[in-house]
Amino acid sequence: MLPPKHETVEHGGTRLHVARLESLERPENSGRGSEDGRTLLFLHGWPEFWWTWSPVMERLAARGYDCVAPDLRGFGDSDKHPAGRSAEVGADVHAADALAVLDALKLGRVGVVSHDVGAYAAQSLARLAPERLSGLFFFNCPHPGIGPRGAAPDMLGEIWYQSFNQLPWAAEMVGASRESIRTYIGSMLRHWAGGNPAAFDDETVERFVDNFAKPGNLQGGFNWYVSQGADRLKTFKGQAPEKPPIAVPTCVRWGDRDPILQAAWGDTLGHTFTDLDFQPFAGLGHFPHREDPDRSVEEIDRFFRGRLGM
Repeated sequence: MLPPKHETVEHGGTRLHVARLESLERPENSGRGSEDGRTLLFLHGWPEFWWTWSPVMERLAARGYDCVAPDLRGFGDSDKHPAGRSAEVGADVHAADALAVLDALKLGRVGVVSHDVGAYAAQSLARLAPERLSGLFFFNCPHPGIGPRGAAPDMLGEIWYQSFNQLPWAAEMVGASRESIRTYIGSMLRHWAGGNPAAFDDETVERFVDNFAKPGNLQGGFNWYVSQGADRLKTFKGQAPEKPPIAVPTCVRWGDRDPILQAAWGDTLGHTFTDLDFQPFAGLGHFPHREDPDRSVEEIDRFFRGRLGM
C-alpha cells in the first residue's frame, strides 16, 4: 500500500491538513467517474485525527475508492484557533471547512464517511450543500433525536469528560506530561472500544499520544466541547431547536457496545434522515472503523455500490 499524500488547503486564513489515498484501481478501468461517489470524504471524531481512518482507507483504496481525510480545524496538523480556547469551532464551521476542501481539490459529488464529531459536521454539510453529496455513511451517529436520553442518570458516569473538556485549565492539566496525555487519551480509546479493546494496542495509542502532544492539539480538540456547551444543555433539557430533515441517502451502522452513544438511540434517526438504512453493528463499540475495519469496509462498500447503484 502506497503512503497517503499530504496537502494543505487554506480556508479563510485557516490551513487545513488533508491526507489523500488514491484508488489502486485506475479510473479509466473502473467504469466510474468523479461524479458517482467514487471519492469518499472522511470526517473524524474526538479524540482522533485523520489517521484514525487509515485501516478503512487502505482497504477502500484497494476496492477502487479515492479517500480524502482532513484533520478537522483544531485537530491534527490543521490550524488551531489563534486565541487557544475558543467556542468558534462548531459543526457549521467544520462543514464549511469540508466544503472548502472539496472545492480546493476540485472534487464534485462525494460520499461522506463520518463518526462522532465528524457526524455533526456531516449533517451540517448535508444541509449546506446536499448537491455535493452522493451519500452519507455514519458510524455511531449522534443526532438531535437522542434528546435528554444522553444525560440520563445512568449516563452521567460516562459523559463526565464532556464537561471536563470545557474547563479553561483542562488542556493544561491533561498536557502536563506525556504520561498524563497517555492516561487520558488512552483510557478513552480503550474504554470506548467496547467491542475490541485490542484495537488500541500500545503502538496505536502512542500514535494518538504523539498527535495530542503537539502544541495546541489538546485545546484544539477540547474546543469542540466548548463550542457545544450551550447547545448540549438545551438538548439535555429537551429544548434543542428543530432542524430540517436530511434527504441525502444515509446509512448508519452503530456499534451495540458503545458506552457513550448507545445503539438503542438509533430509534429516532428517521426524524433526521428521510432516506435511511440503519442497523446495529453487533459486538462493536464506539470505533467500528478501528475495531473491525474489514466489516466496516464491507458495509461502506455495500452502501455506496449497492444503494447508490455504483
